[in-house]
Amino acid sequence: MTTAALIGGTSLLESSLFQQAERVAVSTPYGPVTLLHTEHCYVLQRHGLDGYTPPHRIHHKAHLTALQQLGVHRILAIGSVGSLQRDISPGRFVIPDDLLAPQVTDSFFDDARGHRLLAFDPAWRQRLIEVWHRCQLPPALERGVYWQTTGPRFETAAEIRFHQPYADIVGMTIASECLLAGELGIAYAALCLVDNLANGIDDQPLSYDSFRAQVRANGDLLRQVIGKLYENYL
Repeated sequence: MTTAALIGGTSLLESSLFQQAERVAVSTPYGPVTLLHTEHCYVLQRHGLDGYTPPHRIHHKAHLTALQQLGVHRILAIGSVGSLQRDISPGRFVIPDDLLAPQVTDSFFDDARGHRLLAFDPAWRQRLIEVWHRCQLPPALERGVYWQTTGPRFETAAEIRFHQPYADIVGMTIASECLLAGELGIAYAALCLVDNLANGIDDQPLSYDSFRAQVRANGDLLRQVIGKLYENYL
C-alpha cells in the first residue's frame, strides 16, 4: 500500500518520473482534490494540476485531508524559497529544522486539540538527511529556519531586514502544511531549494521574472534530486 506523499510545485510535474502516473480524484469535506498516484507515492501539486492556484488561495485543509483519506503516513514537501542570508545562495538545498510562522493559525480543531507544537517530524527528517548522504546528493544545509509569509506578494526589504536575525529562508506554504499534517498524525519533512535572494539581499532588484528565471535554472538539478529521493526515501 502506498503510504508516502510528495508535495511540490510545477517542477515536480515536469519530471519523467510522473509521466505515467495515474490521476486520482478525492472528495473531502473541504472540497475535491486531484492528485497523482505512482508506484512509490502520491504526488500532490499544491498549486493545482490543471491551472495555477496562488499561495494565499491554496486549500491546505483539503489537500492534507485527501492524503489522510488515502492512507498517507509520511510526507516529503518540496519548497521554493528565498534566502535571507547571502551565504545561502540560489541553487542551494536546505533541510529546515524549525519554523517561524506567527500568523499561521490553520487548524482542524475548535477545541484544545489545537494546542500543539508546530514542528517537523524529527525521525522522518533525520531519515531524509541519512538518505541524502547515502545517495551522495549535492551538499545541503541541514539546519535552518523557514519563515512563512502569507503571499502572494514578495516581502519588502524592511520585512527581510526585520526577520533576517531569526530566519534563513522564506516561503509561503510549508508551515501551513506542516501544522495540519501534524494534527492528522502524518510525519512531515521539507526539502527547500533556494530560487532567489530575498528582497534587499542582492544588489539586483527582485522581480517575478528574475525569480522564474532562477526556478528554470534550478529545474534540472531539482528533478535529479527528486529522482534519487523517489527511489530511496519515499
